[in-house]
Amino acid sequence: MRLAGIGFRPRLIPTLFTILAVLLCSSLGAWQVQRLHWKHGLIAAREAALAAPPIDLRENRAPAASLEFHHVIAQGTFLNDKEAHVHTINPQGDPGFDVLTPLREESGQVVLVDRGFVPTPLEAPATRAAGEPVGPARVGGLLRVAPSRKPGWFIPDNRPQTGEWFWIDLPTIAATLGVPGAAPYYVQADAAPNPGGWPKGGGSDPLALPDNHLQYAITWFALAVAALVIFVLAQRRGAPHASG
Repeated sequence: MRLAGIGFRPRLIPTLFTILAVLLCSSLGAWQVQRLHWKHGLIAAREAALAAPPIDLRENRAPAASLEFHHVIAQGTFLNDKEAHVHTINPQGDPGFDVLTPLREESGQVVLVDRGFVPTPLEAPATRAAGEPVGPARVGGLLRVAPSRKPGWFIPDNRPQTGEWFWIDLPTIAATLGVPGAAPYYVQADAAPNPGGWPKGGGSDPLALPDNHLQYAITWFALAVAALVIFVLAQRRGAPHASG
């Protein structure tokens, strides 16, 4: 076989290897394109939710999944003696805890509220007593749906028997705190300051999602092209010179 007047004799094993490499890299590139469209759709949905008017939870009992990342208002009384502390690291890299406190509404419904971050030395409520509200409270924040399973293999397992939490397992936390039947969502409190300064609400930016799929797609497609080019050049170099 000749290619543009140059001897080209592809050998079996390099040919099969190149075909597999090109197919694999092309498939991964196409998958990253699909992930790109999925991620952009996710960001657009969150932007729409964040732009919607606040919802009073006393007047709206729509399915939680349809309201995730909407601004909500919860009113009731905090059950301060039933806090749960979830290990976390704030954006500045400081270790500490997210404080989850049950809020009992007038209807009797209990909603867990992520009131925000406290550094490790302030884990004990007595060290931040000014931030433990007594009586009716009004909380603004984002409605969040907790994960149904541990978010990643690198996250330690929760230890309900010792009250040590590493991720928000909402049903188990509610049962451990003695408020079974709590709402199937929680409220991530906004950045409105608490008395005494702690906990600090606001949480992470829900729009700050890693979006590197386009770069990954370009990389995989480039590797597919590079494998094909290397194959052609290698087979040309290995081919004997044609006479005449």
